[in-house]
Amino acid sequence: MSKKPYYITTAIAYTSRKPHIGNSYEIVLTDSIARYKRMQGYDVFFLTGTDEHGQKIEEYAAKAGVSPKAYVDKVAGEIRDICDLLNTTYDKFIRTTDDYHEKVVQKIFKKLYEQGDIYKSEYEGLYCVPCESFFTESQLVDGKCPDCGRELVKTKEEAYFLKLSKYQKQLEEFIENNPDFIYPESRKKEMLNNFIKPGLQDLCVSRSSFKWGIPVDFDDKHVVYVWIDALSNYITALGYDPDGSSELFNKYWPADAHIIGKDILRFHTIYWPIMLMALGVELPKKVFGHPWLLFGTDKMSKSKGNVIYADDLVKRFGVDAIRYYLLSEMPYASDGSITYTTIIERYNSELANTLGNLVNRTVAMSNKYFNGEILAPNAPEDVDDDLKNVVVGSVKEVEKCMDDFRVSDALELIFSAARRSNKYIDETTPWLLAKDEAKKERLGTVLYNLLESIRIIAVQLKPFMPETSEKILAQLNTNIDSYDSIMSFGALASGTTVGTATPLFNRIDAEKMLEEIAKETEAAEEAEKEEEEVPGVAQIGIEDFAKVELKVAKIKDCVPVKRAKKLLCLTVDDGKGLRTVASGIAKWYKPEELVGRNIILVSNLKPATLCGVESCGMILAADCSEDDVKVVFVDDMPVGAKIR
Repeated sequence: MSKKPYYITTAIAYTSRKPHIGNSYEIVLTDSIARYKRMQGYDVFFLTGTDEHGQKIEEYAAKAGVSPKAYVDKVAGEIRDICDLLNTTYDKFIRTTDDYHEKVVQKIFKKLYEQGDIYKSEYEGLYCVPCESFFTESQLVDGKCPDCGRELVKTKEEAYFLKLSKYQKQLEEFIENNPDFIYPESRKKEMLNNFIKPGLQDLCVSRSSFKWGIPVDFDDKHVVYVWIDALSNYITALGYDPDGSSELFNKYWPADAHIIGKDILRFHTIYWPIMLMALGVELPKKVFGHPWLLFGTDKMSKSKGNVIYADDLVKRFGVDAIRYYLLSEMPYASDGSITYTTIIERYNSELANTLGNLVNRTVAMSNKYFNGEILAPNAPEDVDDDLKNVVVGSVKEVEKCMDDFRVSDALELIFSAARRSNKYIDETTPWLLAKDEAKKERLGTVLYNLLESIRIIAVQLKPFMPETSEKILAQLNTNIDSYDSIMSFGALASGTTVGTATPLFNRIDAEKMLEEIAKETEAAEEAEKEEEEVPGVAQIGIEDFAKVELKVAKIKDCVPVKRAKKLLCLTVDDGKGLRTVASGIAKWYKPEELVGRNIILVSNLKPATLCGVESCGMILAADCSEDDVKVVFVDDMPVGAKIR
């Protein structure tokens, strides 16, 4: 009997720069679903990849002094390395610079143009370069991009447009008639009420103001704009072609699930379905818009200094610990949070204590009391029943959660089974049973129940923590690890012997590790600053200088920054209120020498976080010699005065 096909995709990652851990969450989430489906017996095809065209890439490449292709080759390599580092089992990694993809995108564009769904006109409006999106005045928030908050550029150029309006009613009916198409439910309401029902504007699908894109083959002034290029990857990767598609496409399409970030839900539930409708291709079954992983309560951003990378985390905690944190920390429909402190807390309490301790002491007791032999459970008692019910019951509950992509809830159920197993040890007190020869058979039964519970837990962990699952099963010395084997209690073979008890997760000294991280972060920031320093002085115009706002401010308080020897944290009054400024002058000034002094403040500098301090400005100082810095004091000037 052939396996049922299951096609799952991530959004393709944009190759502007190395992805941070918030970007990497999606590939781990999708991998856990793909692994779970394989474990259930599905024939899974798991796609990920990179989105490599656009104006932003062209600009980044020019700044780096390389060609756009060389630039995206480097970043695409970094993205793929991170996918591999996180032990993800993708079946194909597509790049939108792949020849086959580019050729089919040209065919798609031409087909839609020839059948009248794409037309040429002129675009005049506001454009966000980072988001690669056009916006109308009514969509702006405080006059800026509604998605990223950045300034918009007024643009006027010739362009091709896709007739979204033509398919609006058809899309609306499809979403209403397919309640599982957009997940979670709240996201479906948002798309219908905020975007579709108010009326769809036709979509700009080509650009003529830059060259880094797939050329429109019948109009060489234009390149195919991001959405037709990027979204088509889901079908081109399978061998879709308007002139005749491959067996792979016919086998796996329509996609069972697109796993994407909530910020690109509009493109996947409006633009993408309409493209497919226009092509006469069946729509995907489900689009799941997952929430964001925040640093504390902030979105990760290099400018805020709160970016964490997957390779740094894996080096410190191991792959499975990071996979566990990402998957367990992210709620179903609200944003998750990551900090080094919370990772360490969860590592110690759940991985080292709950899971690691359970496995270690159970295997150790089996070796101590029975030389590792697993005895048959011939002396049951009533207390055993609740353990068995919780452990086996978790299997079906986890399945329900995974059907709805509630991965965090699924992991909580598995760890609840581990907590129940630890409680069972306290209830049955094996160390006391071991003292009474008459209770040897009961002791064997208790240890069997624990070992079988651990086996079921280990099998359930395979999609989420694959290396840990293997290590546990190796300590149990069993290869009974099929999904069918955990549907009931008792598959572990008696008469065999367990392996050696080896700690799965060693406890972390939180204070020591946080201190190390602080030192490394400070060193990295210093190195980055040095790299950014360019010899020579660049000339600027008066309009550039006019952008800098200099004000007189009074230092109201000053304290050292604990995690950075060079930094002082100043609290300053600029005449409108108080703000904090981190300044690297600790070598030359003591806090008491600064309090009460008036200084010159760069007051419109973007905030940045330095060693945990949000720095909202910069104070002026002079390099007087090779190792002598003097702050510019202006005590005779009034607070709030503007420096011209």
